[in-house]
Amino acid sequence: MTRIINKDTTVCMSLSARPSNFGTRFHNYLYEKLDLNYLYKAFTTNNLKDAIYGIKALAIRGCAISMPYKEACIEFIDELDDSVKSIQSVNTIVNTNHYLKAYNTDYIAVAKLIVQNKIDNTTPFVLKGSGGMANAVIGAFYDAGFKNGIIAARNQSKGETLAKRYGYQWVKNEQTIPSQQAKLIINVTPIGMLGGVEAQELAFPKEMINNADVVFDVVALPVETPMIKYAQQLNKTIISGADVAVLQALEQFVLYTGITPSEELVKQAGEFARQG
Repeated sequence: MTRIINKDTTVCMSLSARPSNFGTRFHNYLYEKLDLNYLYKAFTTNNLKDAIYGIKALAIRGCAISMPYKEACIEFIDELDDSVKSIQSVNTIVNTNHYLKAYNTDYIAVAKLIVQNKIDNTTPFVLKGSGGMANAVIGAFYDAGFKNGIIAARNQSKGETLAKRYGYQWVKNEQTIPSQQAKLIINVTPIGMLGGVEAQELAFPKEMINNADVVFDVVALPVETPMIKYAQQLNKTIISGADVAVLQALEQFVLYTGITPSEELVKQAGEFARQG
């Protein structure tokens, strides 16, 4: 049965500097399967303030927020959920009667993945990156009780600020870190991202991947980044960006619609989204 867009169609959207098809395909797949009168569309913008106010004025139900807008959008929001307050990074806006509330479903997804993968919070980790997504990931690990962490970030100002917020150490270059301090390595940079200038590169040196017990790459496209592929060959415990993307998109879907799809339907939507 063909879905017909009409005056009553509820619109959701995303804002990103480099829009992808993942969210668009994931949400629209579920809308169709559940026969919901919703539409999801990805956008970019050269005027963040007007874009956010446009969400409010046009009664856009929800908006996913991606780099580089995760922190910059906060000043235009009416209310921050607890998932945002501590990390000061937004990835989801929900509009209820022209009132905008911000969430971070990346944080929620990572917190769930830590539990699902049974990662011991005494494991020393190294996180590479310092942007909005790094805030969400590091916040989830901190709140899960991880005390022994190092932030590796080229941007000294952001890296030091992030490390100081959670009581972790900052270094400019991860290659200076002893291998025993990197049993869990986390990439929160664009290295390995499809279409990027570093698409074919490993996010961490081979030696660090060899010595790690758990390898976590937040890059969602491709599903298997160079680092994930290499870690698979070594039979490491792996968390991929695709894992995060599906869980956080599901949290968004529930916030937008109030409906929780079945696990099987979510799995189908995730597989469909990755093909786009």
